[in-house]
Amino acid sequence: MGIKPSYIKSMGVALMEQHGASFNNSFDDNKRVVSEITTIESKSIRNRVAGFITRKVNTHNRRR
Repeated sequence: MGIKPSYIKSMGVALMEQHGASFNNSFDDNKRVVSEITTIESKSIRNRVAGFITRKVNTHNRRR
């Protein structure tokens, strides 16, 4: 996919800073955690935030 909007990135970074241990490399698990932690009503926004977080977690794990 292309470049993500800044609000997706800022939301994802803020969630990772506050609840970093809750996320892992599974999109489905991250989607569930995002819906529990936030009040995002839009399914597409929730999925985009969860996808951003999943991508960041996977990138971080690959660099280790």
